[in-house]
Amino acid sequence: MGSTSDKIKGKANEVAGKARQAVGGAADNHEEKAKGKVQEGKGKAQVAKGQAKDAVKNLIDKT
Repeated sequence: MGSTSDKIKGKANEVAGKARQAVGGAADNHEEKAKGKVQEGKGKAQVAKGQAKDAVKNLIDKT
């Protein structure tokens, strides 16, 4: 999976997680809010993975 793909999927998970948290908050559903936080965290990790891949590629390209 490429860095761009990781970043896109990560952003999608972040947005979906935030939305899920909002729905859980509106419905006073603590479980749904927690699941949303986990999904948002997963998204942030995916974005970071894509950024790390970019950094490694840039480093290799410079040598």
